[in-house]
Amino acid sequence: MNTDHTGPVHPSARAVSPLRPASVAHIEGGFWAERRRVNAQISLAEGPARLEQAGNLANFRAAAALRTGGANAPSASDTGFSGDFQFQDSDVYKWLEAACWQLADTPAEALAADVEAVVELIAAAQREDGYLHTYYQLGGGVPWTELGWGHELYCAGHLIQAAVAHHRATGSDRLLDVARRLADHIDSVFGPGKQVDTVCGHPEVETALVELHRTIDEKRYLDLARYFLERRGHGTLSSGADRGHDRDPGPEYWQDHTPIRAADEVTGHAVRQLYLLAGAADLAAETGDTELRTALERLWRDMVTTKTYLTGAVGSRHDWEAFGDAHELPADRAYAETCAAIASIHFSWRMALLTGEARYSDLVERTLFNGFLAGAGLDGRTWLYVNPLHRRARSHERPGDQTAHRTPWFRCACCPPNVMRLLAALPHYMATTDDSGLRLHQYATGLYGGDGLTVRVTTEYPWDGTVTVTVEHAPSTLPRTLSLRLPAWCADHTLTVNGTTVEGEAEAGWLTVTRAFTPGDTVRLDLAMPARLTAPPARVDAVRGCAAVERGPLVYCLEQTDQPDRLDPDGVAVVPDASLTVRSRPELLGGVNTVSVTGSLLPAEDPSADWPYPPYASAASGEPRESVELTAVPYYAWANREAGAMRVWLPLAGRG
Repeated sequence: MNTDHTGPVHPSARAVSPLRPASVAHIEGGFWAERRRVNAQISLAEGPARLEQAGNLANFRAAAALRTGGANAPSASDTGFSGDFQFQDSDVYKWLEAACWQLADTPAEALAADVEAVVELIAAAQREDGYLHTYYQLGGGVPWTELGWGHELYCAGHLIQAAVAHHRATGSDRLLDVARRLADHIDSVFGPGKQVDTVCGHPEVETALVELHRTIDEKRYLDLARYFLERRGHGTLSSGADRGHDRDPGPEYWQDHTPIRAADEVTGHAVRQLYLLAGAADLAAETGDTELRTALERLWRDMVTTKTYLTGAVGSRHDWEAFGDAHELPADRAYAETCAAIASIHFSWRMALLTGEARYSDLVERTLFNGFLAGAGLDGRTWLYVNPLHRRARSHERPGDQTAHRTPWFRCACCPPNVMRLLAALPHYMATTDDSGLRLHQYATGLYGGDGLTVRVTTEYPWDGTVTVTVEHAPSTLPRTLSLRLPAWCADHTLTVNGTTVEGEAEAGWLTVTRAFTPGDTVRLDLAMPARLTAPPARVDAVRGCAAVERGPLVYCLEQTDQPDRLDPDGVAVVPDASLTVRSRPELLGGVNTVSVTGSLLPAEDPSADWPYPPYASAASGEPRESVELTAVPYYAWANREAGAMRVWLPLAGRG
């Protein structure tokens, strides 16, 4: 069904990106194939029913009836809008984009029928002038007058991305025509001397417009994306309380306090910030703007070194879903929204394409396996909106989307369809091509490459560190380079070519083999994958004196249900010099490896004490404590069984 063989990010021929996503990209087995199977057969298949129950699709039907004056048109006294948020349309667009990427990979008659029905509904709801946003069409307000909170351009961006996916998957222009009409309408409204000269409170349209330009080679859309990116940061958005918010979030909330080129830290709403930076990376790739690239490298480094959790998650504050200060990374109050992890992956992947540097794909891997995947239940039907690294046995969370309990759907359902679209498009994040050959950024069993070099990968990653790469197609005499990312977590490795060990250190995170390959040649990478204890950065006060268990790309956690007598993880410390034992548990959580570690029981609380703070000397020199064997499971799989306590960062025994 896929007539284009390209995914969601496809730099044009004029782009300065040294790397391009591989044109052959199929995940065929192993860890990610199973996660994608659940996504396709359960999450995506049940998506239309979820959107029906939540009222999203009803909004499009009402808008279509209003446009045509049909019998189901809403009256003036009843707008007919369903849902609590004016951006309900975006959930439909994200599901649609996900379904299209899935169809491009694996045709399915029922899913294809659902896609075309939704495309028809969207087209029917569009106004004659190209405008499309059901909240405002159904009387929620005046279009283009509430840019801070209205999300009109945000929804438009998701529609455009869905249209690009539909076009690339099916070859049809049906939805692409809708997107072009909407983009043309936006172009007629926004800009210096036009009706509106400001930006959307929630970035997203910038990336979409660049991809639309790449798809139909229309420079106007690239220029419009540039306008939105350059206009932000000049304080043009209203920062007053609005839309039920009784406080002023300030211009930093939506990154309108300083231009991207001058910014020196990521700030404000985490998803908005990272969607903005992803769009800027696309623009830098298409224009060769080195100043913008330098700013993006600076902001990415600030995010990673001062504001990213061990899991790759970002956003430390529930208040405004925001980045906090540098090193403000509380484990128990981490917001770490699933959408923010997805936005981080989008940004880092574009930086990998723009620079060719392995460090960006290192962060993609960490975030994929941990901060992102934790947001999706193993059953494909339940989700986490927030992803803390610590949950207490007696947790007093406020109800709603911000609880650390898996939920079938959310009142603000941005995360589930966002997860669906990333999993559906995941093969396109695995490998890239360049003038010299092929690079493998992530490791999953499958087929990757292009006309120059195509390989088949076989691996049990992340449970096993052996990655076998067999050449399927190569030029007969022309030397090509196969590059394999050496993960930053790996301290020891072996690389062989046709059974012969290849010596040499990784260069900038890449292991390279250059030769005239022939079909059947085999490159094998063995990554040492012992379990390890990881220390937090020294300036992160919240977890100082703690350690976390990791193995390979996976972060581990203690869940109460796995401990002896359901021991509360808050009542133990880890013995730092104890051995870590890895066990295969095919029957547990869909099949995982657990890590056993020796712990030491913390002193029990004294119920007769009136004051819990003892002198330091007596606390530090306490009696030897009882040992206990603790079992850690992959963080991504937590909260899929009975409710209970969980923690990633564990106190170290003997640290007072």
